Amino acid sequence: MSTILFGLDVPATTAAGEPAIDPVAAARAAEAAGFDFVSASDHPCGTDPSFENWTMLTWLLAGTSRLRVLPRVLGVPYRNPALLAKMAETLDRLSGGRLLLGLGGGSADHEFRAFGLGVPAPRDKVDGLDEAIQLIRRLWTEPAVTFEGRVHRTEAATITPRAARPIPIWVGTFGPRALAVTGRRADGWIPSLGHAPPETIPAMRDRIARAADAAGRSLDEITRCYFLDVPPGGADEVVETLLGYRRLGFTAFNFRLAGADRDERVEWLATEVLPGVRQAA
Repeated sequence: MSTILFGLDVPATTAAGEPAIDPVAAARAAEAAGFDFVSASDHPCGTDPSFENWTMLTWLLAGTSRLRVLPRVLGVPYRNPALLAKMAETLDRLSGGRLLLGLGGGSADHEFRAFGLGVPAPRDKVDGLDEAIQLIRRLWTEPAVTFEGRVHRTEAATITPRAARPIPIWVGTFGPRALAVTGRRADGWIPSLGHAPPETIPAMRDRIARAADAAGRSLDEITRCYFLDVPPGGADEVVETLLGYRRLGFTAFNFRLAGADRDERVEWLATEVLPGVRQAA
């Protein structure tokens, strides 16, 4: 039987009119229900009440014992990659190896502008993501790293202790150049259905596969995780929809749930839907 990972989104932001969610309670419920990880988005600038992503996920790890966490995804331009390497190593070590490091080039230009960070050009976002992955992995494994990239640089940088394990890096990518970075560098790919509907997936997946092959890697080394709202319908219909996405090559699902009946929907997914998908897969 193939292993499929299942995750739940824990909202970092409370939209107007939506009930506030206790993130630790939501994570503990996901853990108790048998989900593999929880995720949260990274949008620090906004008018709705919100939690900063890294701080919230740290709090979730402290409040759970098995569950992994995934920032979905950290905008690289917000955080210096060398410092992020240190942050990730520390959080992964203190949590007993429960971090999935999600990275992206950064899509919210208005947030960069608002925070005075400057707005990277599209090329700089993709090159910056590529370089950040390289730099972070080197800092996790090498005693001192001098890196001369087009976007990022370090001079004899070192972090101690270095990573105890290869921390998985998942990326949220959509464009051709960014998909090629996924194939060359990433351990996981997490597109959202809203930006990558099912009919676009085969071409995107093939782009990743070609880049992976050119880099001496295999597509099978890359977890493909679909971020989506729970499909409509009864349990059998939802199972069939997810199996259709499975046939597109997805090996993980990250669900977004909203509304006052969230707790009931989590339990329904765990007992009525996930077992059917696992058995059929």
